[in-house]
Order: sequence, then structure tokens, then C-alpha cells
Amino acid sequence: MTDLLTPIQAALDLPHTPLPLNEPGALPSAFAVTDLAAASIGAAGQAVAELIRQQTARLPSVSVDRRLASFWFASSIRPLGWQVPPLWDPIAGDYASADGWIRLHTNAPHHRAAAERVLGRVTERTQMARHVAKWNAAELEQAIVDAGGCAAQMRSWHAWQQHPQGLAVNTEELIQRQVFESGTDKPWLGSPARPLAGIKVLDLTRVLAGPVASRFLAGLGADVLRIDSPTWDEPGVVPEMTLGKRCARLDLKSPEGRQVFEALLKDADMLFHGYRADALEQLGYSVDALQRIAPGLIDVSLNAYGWSGPWRNRRGFDSLVQMSSGIADAGMAWKHADKPLPLPVQALDHATGYLMAASAIRALTERLACGRGGSARLSLARTAKLLVDAGQVPEQPPLRAEDTRDQGLVVEQTAWGQAHRLLAPLSISGAPLQWDLPAGELGAHRPQW
Repeated sequence: MTDLLTPIQAALDLPHTPLPLNEPGALPSAFAVTDLAAASIGAAGQAVAELIRQQTARLPSVSVDRRLASFWFASSIRPLGWQVPPLWDPIAGDYASADGWIRLHTNAPHHRAAAERVLGRVTERTQMARHVAKWNAAELEQAIVDAGGCAAQMRSWHAWQQHPQGLAVNTEELIQRQVFESGTDKPWLGSPARPLAGIKVLDLTRVLAGPVASRFLAGLGADVLRIDSPTWDEPGVVPEMTLGKRCARLDLKSPEGRQVFEALLKDADMLFHGYRADALEQLGYSVDALQRIAPGLIDVSLNAYGWSGPWRNRRGFDSLVQMSSGIADAGMAWKHADKPLPLPVQALDHATGYLMAASAIRALTERLACGRGGSARLSLARTAKLLVDAGQVPEQPPLRAEDTRDQGLVVEQTAWGQAHRLLAPLSISGAPLQWDLPAGELGAHRPQW
């Protein structure tokens, strides 16, 4: 197994102890995707175990099922008699330009509109392909970004290492952690079985890393309230990502919405956000302002391309970072393919999500010890560096296909109908991951604790 666990443990100040892993095989990739899944989930479990040890002097054992970890990195839900909407907009995807490849991300209506402002309105991919073919990839990437859209030229790892943003990411820590001066005397309200009971998590994140983090915390007993804007929707991932959460809507740009948000924040223990680097600051919620509103708050944030460099405020998603950072190019060479070959799952999102969860739990452990709040900053691009630095791997036997052992044991009555949820990929002795609420619609709850 590729050692991805040790650098994660170092970033989180966790003991460098191995974790029991079972189930041979791996997702097919040039990179150690299954090992990344097991390591990131395992580190989150180890963070939970250390919290329990701090509070009870008992260290639970932790183990990871590599096979289930890989499947959770794709989808954990199996609908019965209904279907999850498509994940991708029909126009989203990879296109050949005049001098290479580029990926357009058009899932959000305003991102598709931005691409069409540059390339012209289309009704199908073949039309878009003809438009893209006329452009130089770098020029088209910049034009779409300037229009408020999302696109990424396919670069090699070598080219990314020479790019100003790649150079900036190389200087960043995997997890940028900070302890604040402001504090709180809130006691631990949890138990060995539900270690995050009583912890209030305000989740402002969307697709997919942040929701993975808050879903994990909900499975340990945290009260997670997800906040979306009045118009936001992402039907292709909502059944996967709202498990265990209540979901409300607020307009943070309105006086009324801000008033409600600040009232929620005062009682929150953790805040997760994934806006661009300066977005909350522009709304008046700087790091210092958040601590004034909620002393001792644990503030965990992520962005796509890192926290320094010229792209620190660039919109991005997992699939775009894979194109920018050389992962899709390496996959293409590995498979001798004639088009970009990304990872088999959105592994940067999912791994970063579990690292966010682990960071929050480590900060909570620190707060319970000394009373002070803390922050953590992560990025998809830095997680990409972690994976690529581990090196390419020889082809491994594929993971066994799913069978009824994985399904059928956990039945969930979602807002859309009955479904099976895969068993949790992580075992923490005495503290099973279990979710009190089924997956539900965005905006289904009131914005209150």
C-alpha cells in the first residue's frame, strides 16, 4: 500500500500509528486512489479516537474497509424504485481545442451561461465541440474565467510545477492550522458512543468536499445545519450529501438573512465554508469578525486552487483541478488513451472532505483542552499534490464488484423514496457511524438550531 497516511497524520498532529485495513484490490487508476480513500477516512477516524481518549482515557481501535471506502468516494446510496438525477450538465466535459484539451464545468446555470457568453449558445455537445476547436486552450480558459465561468486547460504535472499557481501550492501545508486567542468554556457534551453529540455545525459548503466533511460529523452525533442560498440546487448530489443534516436557505446578502445567520453563528461550534478565499470577508465576516460573534468558533474552509498565488480566488471543482494539475494528463498517458483520463472518482473532493472533518475534530480536541477556537484551511490542489507526490502505482487487481452484503443492511427512507445506504467504511470501537436523519431536500428545514 502506498503510504499516504503518514503525511496526513503529520499534518493533523496525529500519532504515526498504522491502521488496520482489509479488502484487497483498488480502483483502476495511475494513482493510489483507493489508498487515498482509506488513508483520509482512517485519519478522520483516528482523530475521533484521540478525542475520545482525551475525554475518557480510553483509546478506541480504528479500522478501515478499503473496498467500502472506495465506494463511498463514488456514491453510498442505492435508490429503490427511483433514480438520482444526472451528476453532470449535458454540455460539461472535456473538449479538444486547437492546441490541446480543455474541460468546461457547466453544472450551475450561471456557469453554463458564462461559457455560452464566450462560445455561443448551444443545445448539444457536438455544437460546443465545433466552437471549442477554434480556440487556443489557454486563451479559452482565461476568457471563460473572465466571464465568471469555470474551465481548465489540461496541463502536464511538469507544466503545473512551472505555473505560478502550481509553484504557490507547492509552498502550502496540506492543512493550514491555527489556534485563536479567543476561547470558550463549553464542556464536552458527547459520549464514547456519540462523541460529537451537542456539537453544532453550521455548513455553508456545496459540491462536494465540505458536504462530505459535515456528513461524517453528523454520523458521530453532531447537529449539522446546512445553509444554501435561496436559488441554489444540485439535484445530482443532494441524496448523497444531505444524509444526517437539516437543510435551510438564507440570503446572506440581505439584512434579514445576515441577522439570522449571525444568530445561528453565536451558538455554533463549527463553521464550514467553501467560498472563494475572500468571499466571506467581502460580506463582512473576516476571521476576526467570526471570532467576535462566536468566541471559540472552529472555522474550517477550503477552496479549489490554494490560498496563495494568482488563482487563490479562482472558481474551481475537483474535475478542473485534475485537469490543471496534471492528473488527467498522467491518466491519459498511463492508459495510452486519446483523451484526458481523470481519476475514477472525484477523489480530491472526498479526501479533502475527510481531512476537513479530521481538522475540525482535532481543533475541538484542542478547544476542550485549552478553551481556544481554531481554524483549518485546505484546498483541492494541495490534496492533488499529496496524491501525485505519492507516485504512480502499478496496475492492481480491481476491487470486487458490489454485492448484496453491501446493500440491504441499512435501509433509508429518503425524501425521494426508499434507498439502501452502504455500510460505513470506518469502524471505531464503541462509536459506530450512524445517521439520525435520512437524506432530504435542500431548504426543507427552518434556519434554526
